[in-house]
Amino acid sequence: MKRTAFFISDSTGITAEALGQSLLSHFDSIEFEKIILPYVDSEVKAQAAVLKINHAAQADAAQPIIFDTIVENTISEIIASSDGFMVDIFSTFLSPLEKALGCKSNYHVGRRQIASADKSYTHRINAVNYALDNDDGARINRYDDAQIILVGVSRSGKTPCCLYLAMQSGIFAANYPLTEEDLDSRKLPAPLQQHQNKIYGLTINPERLSAIRNERRAGSRYASITQCEDEVRQAEAIFQRGTIPFIDTTHASIEEIATRILVGAQLRDHPH
Repeated sequence: MKRTAFFISDSTGITAEALGQSLLSHFDSIEFEKIILPYVDSEVKAQAAVLKINHAAQADAAQPIIFDTIVENTISEIIASSDGFMVDIFSTFLSPLEKALGCKSNYHVGRRQIASADKSYTHRINAVNYALDNDDGARINRYDDAQIILVGVSRSGKTPCCLYLAMQSGIFAANYPLTEEDLDSRKLPAPLQQHQNKIYGLTINPERLSAIRNERRAGSRYASITQCEDEVRQAEAIFQRGTIPFIDTTHASIEEIATRILVGAQLRDHPH
């Protein structure tokens, strides 16, 4: 079954997309074509959006789903006149909150544009820069600033997880790739030994690892199943020998991996 989902906003559309995607993920029997329409901040743009929604309704022979974060009532009403099923995120969530809290919210068009003045936003940007600067063991002299250091073999998911932790939670995350030399030594690499309390290991199914590596270097020794099996086995042995917590990334999304690490390392209880 195929349906079209629209994420419409008078700003970036990040909020509409994030919440909408989360809700749609619970309907895995349906294939959704997802269309993002940001900066719908005029009646003309709203009417153009309605044309797209109605076209999708005809093409699918089914009602499109609309997630919106439109502030202006006039624009919202135009979107609501379409042939789609509309989930107005602000009215669904903020209106009941206003009643419960006994005051009006201060949301307005472009609210997210003031993010640069937000301390948490600045902190997350700094965390992202740190993750990029400390990717793949680039700057081992800056591990004192790390809240967590992800360790694992090449292509086990370290970099995307570090960036997700930085962007979503403002975590200063570095990562270190276990090389053949590290694995042959059968012990934690020297640069990591004084930071053992910050280390979290990532492991992965060798067959999956081989498939990922073959996308990058097809037919190479690096991507061979034998090499992948050896590396994974040796990496897990190092983790177990050093009582380092680790997580299997094979069937988990980056969001799931990051959340488990946040909980396992108690990072939510100890902000930077």
